[in-house]
Amino acid sequence: MKNYFIAKSRRLRSTPYTSRIENQGVTAYTVYNHMLLPAAFGPLEETCDHLKKDVQVWDVAAERQVEIIGNDAAELVQLMTCRDLSKSKIGRCYYCPIIDQDGKMVNDPVVLKLAENRFWISIADSDVIFFAKGLAHGHNFDVKIFEPNVDIIAVQGPKSFDLMKKIFGKEILDLKFFGFDYYDFESTKHLIARSGWSKQGGFEIYVENTNSGVQLYDKLFEQGKDLNVKAGCPNLIERIESGLLSYGNDFDNNDNPFECGFDKYVNIESNVNFLGKEKLKEIKSQGIERKLMGVILDINSLSVTKSLDINSDKELVGELRSACFSPHFKKVIGIAMINEPFCKASQTISINIDNKKVEGKVCDLPFI
Repeated sequence: MKNYFIAKSRRLRSTPYTSRIENQGVTAYTVYNHMLLPAAFGPLEETCDHLKKDVQVWDVAAERQVEIIGNDAAELVQLMTCRDLSKSKIGRCYYCPIIDQDGKMVNDPVVLKLAENRFWISIADSDVIFFAKGLAHGHNFDVKIFEPNVDIIAVQGPKSFDLMKKIFGKEILDLKFFGFDYYDFESTKHLIARSGWSKQGGFEIYVENTNSGVQLYDKLFEQGKDLNVKAGCPNLIERIESGLLSYGNDFDNNDNPFECGFDKYVNIESNVNFLGKEKLKEIKSQGIERKLMGVILDINSLSVTKSLDINSDKELVGELRSACFSPHFKKVIGIAMINEPFCKASQTISINIDNKKVEGKVCDLPFI
């Protein structure tokens, strides 16, 4: 098989840490928010095992921010998400499905409330900034919307707490999950959140001062030698085992939040106004016809680059959207959109792979 390379241009941006990670052994990239996002540092199983035991530093600058500031900022952010933010607090992060007028998913970002009239929307891979600008213009909101200069470093894994304590002091350990505050590094303040795209614990450092951020990146490796720190990235195995959904892979603008299992973030009974509210009421009243579920397949390898049909007794019942081999289960596990009434745990299914029928079962998410 030939090796092909993506040509870099101004439309595909690198990050302040790209030169570092290329010296640290990055083996694959993906494209995320028009930027390079590291996708592998060697075998996935080895890096997954390391993530679960030690600590990794991730270049996730591709996790871009949309800043919304102004007198109508809170109203606009609420209009974009089906989650009730009327009681949101400064210094907290909120997982917020963003939906359109038809109740379909636009993005599933984390929203940081910096002030009563200032928010960062930490986006998954879609152009939320244009969605926000369109709504602001259509409603004549008094806001400014732009992409701030923020390049995130994530520190993930069970030993991340020890590493962050070395650099920022023991007070960093007082930070609550999905909380954030400002911490000093060599006379520069950095916003740090107790968050990250893994279930192994950790932090995300929202770097605004690029020079200080690069110095901090290097410091994390200097101070983490005795903790077996390594460069890493979001790990496919760990995120599927943990049931962490990926916009553009597991769901997209063809799916609604009920189908994605986001029910607890859909506040249609509240008094807040958001786009698609009446449509979501209608969907809930009628009931959904499909749902994202886990599947466990009786094979030990599979690479998914496009959806695969799922059958039950030769009837098409859904599609497999993401999958990987799980060392924990010793089988391939995946995330699939399964039609009713087949989206029930223990439902038997099959997939045709390379003209071979592979058996499997449906299960609930997360796997672990």
